[in-house]
Amino acid sequence: MTKNKIKEVIVVEGRDDTAAINRAVEAVTIETHGFGMPEHIWPAIEKAYKSQGIIVFTDPDYAGEKIRKKVMARFPEAKQAFLPKGKALKKGNIGVENARPEDIIDALSKAHCTSKDKEAVFTEEDLFRAGLIGEADSKERREKLGNLLAIGYGNGKTFLKKLNSFDITKEEFYDKVKEL
Repeated sequence: MTKNKIKEVIVVEGRDDTAAINRAVEAVTIETHGFGMPEHIWPAIEKAYKSQGIIVFTDPDYAGEKIRKKVMARFPEAKQAFLPKGKALKKGNIGVENARPEDIIDALSKAHCTSKDKEAVFTEEDLFRAGLIGEADSKERREKLGNLLAIGYGNGKTFLKKLNSFDITKEEFYDKVKEL
């Protein structure tokens, strides 16, 4: 079986993530070596970003989100791939390295490109109507919807920013809300 080739360079946290990516697809990765990224990593990421593009694919945990934010602050129009926590969990450990190849392929195929200049389509009212803020189960609903839309989890403010940063339509949003 031939593996899909990913043209962008995938930014991951460590060597175990690289191994998991390589089991799933043919791709080049750059490892951040965790949150305390060494300075020599940044020029490599910049070169990849300017040439073939990058996909930021970090663990769905606190450290992974911090690393994602650091990379996205420097490279705001990079693609982002998100793996649901449930698909990255093994014996209490959360990480891309624990995901099955088919889940990695699925996450990478749904990678979203971020656009800072995109006009806001969604408002807090949309989140409220969908039960994503202001309800006892709003956190769980945002997590489930984030997985369905492949944009990851976020608190209300972050979730709204993600909706407005990625190419998600109102129709797609409300179709997925119905699935909750």
